[in-house]
Amino acid sequence: MELEKKLLSIIVPVYNEEKNIPLFYEKIQAVLGVNYAWEIIFINDGSRDKSIIELEKIAGQDSRVHVIDFSRNFGKEIALTAGINSCQGAACIILDADLQHPIEKIPDFIAKWEAGAEVVVGVREKNKGEGLVKKIGSYFFYKMINQISDMEIVTRATDFRLLDRVVIDEFNKLSERNRMTRALIDWLGFRREYIRFEANERIHGVPAYSFWKLVRLAFNSVISFSLFPLKLAGYMGVIITFLSGLLGIFIMVDRYITKELHFSSSVILAVVILFLIGIVLICLGLIALYIANIHAEVTNRPMYIVRKKK
Repeated sequence: MELEKKLLSIIVPVYNEEKNIPLFYEKIQAVLGVNYAWEIIFINDGSRDKSIIELEKIAGQDSRVHVIDFSRNFGKEIALTAGINSCQGAACIILDADLQHPIEKIPDFIAKWEAGAEVVVGVREKNKGEGLVKKIGSYFFYKMINQISDMEIVTRATDFRLLDRVVIDEFNKLSERNRMTRALIDWLGFRREYIRFEANERIHGVPAYSFWKLVRLAFNSVISFSLFPLKLAGYMGVIITFLSGLLGIFIMVDRYITKELHFSSSVILAVVILFLIGIVLICLGLIALYIANIHAEVTNRPMYIVRKKK
């Protein structure tokens, strides 16, 4: 099948982007033009400005444009999920409406897809206008998540990515509510390629993701893709019990054999309490293992992913 006969779905979450929407639509038209069959799915995530008016105006003029209008702000991750759930294309391309993701890179994504990639990930090398705090926070987040998670997440990977139909269908089976879309896509696996880009500076408006929203997203990601925080109490309990046990043995030897240091009763009591705290933490760790199993069952991710059957 020729590429121009394949439908490409462009998924765009929107939150307070009324001034960027006409510019975005103009640029996407210029890049895709008549070379591809395409549709655009805008998800209006409870915008408080006139974004929905701009979206409906464009949709009224172009039948390839579809608008999903949320009743309130549910967050970008849910908006992306709604777009992926709704798209009809042989592949979808996710990008932001603020024009920071360079639309002119889309043909490069499509070329990688044509060459056999099932996921093409945009990796941000630079971000014009990015603050120092956000840059440092991003660096340490990826370092931490890759240390404690069972899967590797590419540093500075973004939501700007292409998904083949087989990936879309598998993603739509995932049912968890607190989600980080890009991490779920990484968890699915499949053949992937990367395209590096320099993010444009935002033209209009302010970023939808505040600092605290990013922090919350980071916590949700750690909880969803690593059981390390749940097991941490158990690890601490083993360490505390081991060290306090050694110290207790040392005190007993000194008290009844060597009789040189003469530890006071309060010191002995403190060591006993420390030992008991370690036991309690170990018990919490054991309970955490059961909670981890419950978490895995409730999350209800598939046990395996099949690319295709022959």
